[in-house]
Amino acid sequence: QVQLVESGGGLVQPGGSLRLSCAASGSSLLIMGWYRQAPGKQRELVATITSSGTTTYTDSVKGRFTISKDNARNTVYLQMNSLKPEDTAVYYCNVLQFPVKNYWGQGTQVTVSS
Repeated sequence: QVQLVESGGGLVQPGGSLRLSCAASGSSLLIMGWYRQAPGKQRELVATITSSGTTTYTDSVKGRFTISKDNARNTVYLQMNSLKPEDTAVYYCNVLQFPVKNYWGQGTQVTVSS
């Protein structure tokens, strides 16, 4: 069983920055990532990072968001810069554990507004 503890959400003005963190218990974590869900919309992939460090991003955040991880702390980060109102959503940490177990964090609210 993997437990995920998220932190770092909040209210920020357009153009501002936030960093989300997600600390995971457990081992054999294949992929760690972030998803988001805005009101009235489906949950969507934001970014992922594999155990070997390969990253992927949805097009709308490329060049603004950076996903990284600290293997010693089993923690994944999402640095979000140049935030826009359309980035407003609940952000969820997601982990895929070997072989195919999927876990979700509780979600953290990110609001971009002036």
